[in-house]
Amino acid sequence: MTPAEAAPTEESAPAVPAPGSVAPTPGATPPRAPLVARAAAELIGTAALVAVVVGSGIQATELTKDVGLQLLANSTATVFGLGILILLLGPVSGAHFNPVVTLAEWWTARRGGAGVTLREAAVYLPAQIVGAIAGAILADAMFGEPLVKWSTHDRSAGHLLLGEIVATAGLILLIFGLARADRLHYAPVAVASYIGAAYWFTSSTSFANPAVTIGRAFTDTFAGIAPGSVPGFIGVQLVGAVVGLALVALIFMPGRSAE
Repeated sequence: MTPAEAAPTEESAPAVPAPGSVAPTPGATPPRAPLVARAAAELIGTAALVAVVVGSGIQATELTKDVGLQLLANSTATVFGLGILILLLGPVSGAHFNPVVTLAEWWTARRGGAGVTLREAAVYLPAQIVGAIAGAILADAMFGEPLVKWSTHDRSAGHLLLGEIVATAGLILLIFGLARADRLHYAPVAVASYIGAAYWFTSSTSFANPAVTIGRAFTDTFAGIAPGSVPGFIGVQLVGAVVGLALVALIFMPGRSAE
């Protein structure tokens, strides 16, 4: 579930890149934000995202027994919550909230392009994981659930793992495709809309995020995932990220100028 820079205001809009320059990568870290501020934004943003996912799932199950309505409520809350978080925190940290987005950005920026460095990625990842766990505990606390209770919701079936590959590959394609097309100002709406749609068109309901996957193992509620299913989900999410980057390279291949 996660994400790129929020839309820039008129005052902060970046200049048009010069011909031949490298397109900005998603979530390119604003240089004026100290690393501690960016780490805090990633921790708080991921915590808030998981709190929205878990909390809305608990609320939905308390209000209706219809599983379809439960998923509709859960996905709708996630769409609005994620969009707001990207819009708010994108200018600070890039609003990744997702280790695969951070790792994919580091990989694309490793040759000197815009994006997080290895040192910054090493700070982002634990912040995202801690934030996800804290968000699940917070949601449980708000609804009077046990603060930590391992989920019993098994999600180890092969078709669910395939759904996670599709969900994660699509997310990476969307974010980095927007970057290549210089359309990152659409990220808050585009990323949130994609995750909302992927809730319904993927069999796994689109976790697409290792940190969120870990956090959701800490709650035995509607949005939970059994700890035994977590390694498989994270493994295929990494595969999905690789597939997504390959699709970006293929679809957004730089054209050759005419002689």
